[in-house]
Amino acid sequence: MSGTWPLYSTHAARALDARATQVLGGDPYVLMQRAGLAAWQHLLLHWPEAQRIAVVCGPGSNGGDGYALARHAHRAGRRVDVVHLPAHVPGNPVAQRACTDYVAGGGQVTLFNDALPKADVVVDALFGIGLSRAPEREVRALIEAINAQAAPVFALDVPSGVDADKGCAPGAAVLATRTLQFIVRHAGLYTGDALEYTGELALEELDVPAAAFDSVQMEAALLGHDALARWLLPRRRNTHKGESGHVLCIGGDEGSGGAIALCAEAALRTGAGLVSVATRPVNVAPLLARRPEAMVRAVESTDDLAPLIARARVIAVGPGLGQGEWSSALFLHAVRSAKPLVLDADALNLIASSPFPLDDAILTPHPGEAARLLECTSADVQRDRFAAAHAIAQRHGCVVVLKGAGTVVAAPGETPRVIDAGNPGMAVGGMGDVLTGVIAALRAQGLYAFDAASAGALLHALAGDAAAWDGQRGLLPSDLFAHLRRLSNP
Repeated sequence: MSGTWPLYSTHAARALDARATQVLGGDPYVLMQRAGLAAWQHLLLHWPEAQRIAVVCGPGSNGGDGYALARHAHRAGRRVDVVHLPAHVPGNPVAQRACTDYVAGGGQVTLFNDALPKADVVVDALFGIGLSRAPEREVRALIEAINAQAAPVFALDVPSGVDADKGCAPGAAVLATRTLQFIVRHAGLYTGDALEYTGELALEELDVPAAAFDSVQMEAALLGHDALARWLLPRRRNTHKGESGHVLCIGGDEGSGGAIALCAEAALRTGAGLVSVATRPVNVAPLLARRPEAMVRAVESTDDLAPLIARARVIAVGPGLGQGEWSSALFLHAVRSAKPLVLDADALNLIASSPFPLDDAILTPHPGEAARLLECTSADVQRDRFAAAHAIAQRHGCVVVLKGAGTVVAAPGETPRVIDAGNPGMAVGGMGDVLTGVIAALRAQGLYAFDAASAGALLHALAGDAAAWDGQRGLLPSDLFAHLRRLSNP
């Protein structure tokens, strides 16, 4: 599917490695040699002037890949320093064979002693997917030495110290400039803390036959720009506004009118045919002045809200809602309406304080809100974003968009999706309100909840990237609006 790539767990990656070995004749050294050559070619492509190369090898197959790369670099006339800890002699026959071949060709191996040799590029071949816990003292010192030197760092498969399943770094981890994955993309490298460590990500499939992938289940799907086209189809020539859906945005307690204004305009810019706003009376005039296309209503009670709900196709609840009596009453009325819902901000806090059954809803928590929903800490959520999104989806029986770097979209019975877009400039108040309006508009235009959440999160992130062209710092949620319109018409 265009714009979509499979992401795999480390368990699946190991299974694929074993299958590929069998398909290629049963000798695991074949794949290791392919990995070493591919890594050397990648290094040459990105650092062609590098003359001094330090390769830090671990005891397993990742270290064997490093020895294979070092052999090619040495043959090419580069000065190569292979470094390992005293305890990290090759620990399996394949890695030992790669080391032996490197040394037989005249290569040198030295033991790590506080600092690395000077180099133009440092290659991290310590652990790959082989480490999912905090490194112990000697390994931590070696990783810190890698991070302390000035040369770019090239990680093979996974930056050492990063959990390739969960996307966290439980202790010290290598800060890579580039990471070259082998055979498969690792799910954990595309979300959360892992994005701090991977640098630019690339994949080398090592010409593994397609047959090796048969019946191997992917962990998640990675969504890129081109994925939008399958959801955002051209409109019929003979269409009318009713076909594009009616979104009702509920929120904007006193002092928070801007949040619901952002939500409403995002829904309009993403193509909703009609957008109504239920808010405090004080917000009506400013909202109409800002966006006259929105149908803004002063709502003081559920009696005022009921006719608005009756006309809406989708209800977006939460931006600027608050948690007082007014807020709780409107929220409860919306939840009990049986209309499709998009819930964010204070709506999530109200759910956390008193859980409600949700039959057709999309929740859009950031890590702090997710932690309240799960009764844990934000750090717990970030330690395993896939598990957190899945737990919320299962608990509430609905779609969840766990926001943050590498947004995760989950739902019961669905393969999770990860958004391959977005930037740090989007970490500013109001961005979530825009996302709520975007997702609600797509849901109102007929997309199923899981697809509306996925397409909305991707569209929002891509608009943020486009808006950040002039710089990330100072990026405002309203800067996304022109880009939402353009990108929602692929």
